[in-house]
Amino acid sequence: MLKFGNKGEASVSHKCTIRLLDDSEVIECEFQSHHKGKYLLEFVCRQLNLIEKDYFALRYVDANKQRHWLDPAKTVLKQIKELDPILFSFRVKFYPPDPFKLKEEITRYQLYLQLRRDLLHGRLYCSAPEAALLGAYVIQGDLGDYDPEEHEGNYVAEHKLLLKQTIKIEEDIMELHQTQMRGQSPETTETNFLRKAYQLDTYGIDPHPVKDHRSNPLYLGINHSGIITLQGSRKTNHFKWNEVQKINYEGKMFIIHLVFNEDPRNKKKHTVGFKCPSSSACRHVWRCAVEQMLFFTLQSSSEAPAVVSGGGLFSWGTKLRYSGRTEKEIQEDIGPLRREEPAIKRTGSLRRKASSVPATPSTPVGTELGDIRYGSLPRANHSAPDTRLDGSGLLSGSDLSSPYCPDGTLPLLETVAEDQELSSKPRGVDEGGHPPLGYGDYYFRDSFEMNAPEMEVKSGRGAGLTNREGLALQPHPGVGAAPVTGGGNRSFNLLRVFVPSFLAVALLLTVVLVLVLETNSELFSGLRALPEIVILRQEYYEPAKEFFRQKLASIF
Repeated sequence: MLKFGNKGEASVSHKCTIRLLDDSEVIECEFQSHHKGKYLLEFVCRQLNLIEKDYFALRYVDANKQRHWLDPAKTVLKQIKELDPILFSFRVKFYPPDPFKLKEEITRYQLYLQLRRDLLHGRLYCSAPEAALLGAYVIQGDLGDYDPEEHEGNYVAEHKLLLKQTIKIEEDIMELHQTQMRGQSPETTETNFLRKAYQLDTYGIDPHPVKDHRSNPLYLGINHSGIITLQGSRKTNHFKWNEVQKINYEGKMFIIHLVFNEDPRNKKKHTVGFKCPSSSACRHVWRCAVEQMLFFTLQSSSEAPAVVSGGGLFSWGTKLRYSGRTEKEIQEDIGPLRREEPAIKRTGSLRRKASSVPATPSTPVGTELGDIRYGSLPRANHSAPDTRLDGSGLLSGSDLSSPYCPDGTLPLLETVAEDQELSSKPRGVDEGGHPPLGYGDYYFRDSFEMNAPEMEVKSGRGAGLTNREGLALQPHPGVGAAPVTGGGNRSFNLLRVFVPSFLAVALLLTVVLVLVLETNSELFSGLRALPEIVILRQEYYEPAKEFFRQKLASIF
């Protein structure tokens, strides 16, 4: 593909900030125009001393508040486009089905940090007793044994552990911490936390807001076991990977093609679709589903096909070529580790309520999905009976009410604001920093009650943030200031300009040709008399017109 741009662009350095799973730490990195996403991911893994890097990835949010995973096989600048400043979040992308098959404890520690975030931001839902137990593990790991002189009153209330943290759950957490956690080391509590968390159905779920064929709002979750749907307090369906034949999308519709092998002689096929809030959101859900399916089902990455979907008359569609190893390849790579177990630097700090991320909309204000809420799930094992589509194609399931939320509802999930990588002010905010009239409480909370690390990154203040060496970060031109790296220069894409221009010119010439040949105006008499036009009319135009006349006559 031909590209035109500044000859010195390849040598220009671009700065980016990468937030780690611990909000108190960020990493700054420089990269050049030719660097791919793999370069940044490997840089972070080296800083964290991780060698089991296949489960992790970098995520960013574009100007439309749509989240994306950074593709390791594509150049960074091609993906982030005009994002300024450049901000990524280091996250677990593929949750291992069994965390204890990971080779190193430092990898399990990063997974533990991710699950703590999932518990805090409403993705790892469970019953009230399980939520209290998980919270007690976190308290024990960070605060140590209960000390009546140091831990007075409701000391759990000072920390934000759950999305909807009630006084009753805080009291249960304190009781467990005081009676059952004594003597457990941070390593032990993290192991117990992982053992409890990975058995939940919402383990590894990043919920995507969608609507079913009856416009009922629900959430779509994708993990190692397949695709599940959640509506209110109901788990409505679970599509296992061995039942999924094909996944594609068209516009805003995310489509799953299913084959039920209950009877080998009579396989039942079914197609179910879900409407996403936008075409970009639908494309993101499709990419996530395909990548999760390939990672957990393929024997080898060499078997991964090039998947194309979403194409139309005036679009090329989205082509996905899977890069990286599969879970099967990782498990078979059982060679001995050639290094000693690295030391783990535990921060030993919890997120305070005053600096916690509030419950904010998971989709931009005013989306057609409306007020989607995500009900809590009680304890559910993976071996529980799966719900299926009933005869009418409706989603079926049983009510899974839970005492986790007494009122039966939950705040909106923070699927975007939880790691809001955007640094610009929210759309619609005036110069004085005030939102426009007509916006609800969620808009205010999203604008003014960001957690402390996010606000500091956005405003360019380094107080409270440390790099991997423990030094306070100072603002650089890539964060909170005008860039000096020339990041606004982007390569000119000839194909993207040529195709629409060619179609427009072809359409214009066709219209002009019809006017010349079908009208009797004296204005075009000279053109009609030209030998080239006469031959064109006899050899091509008249046969084509007759062909379309016959086709239309057969239809009407």
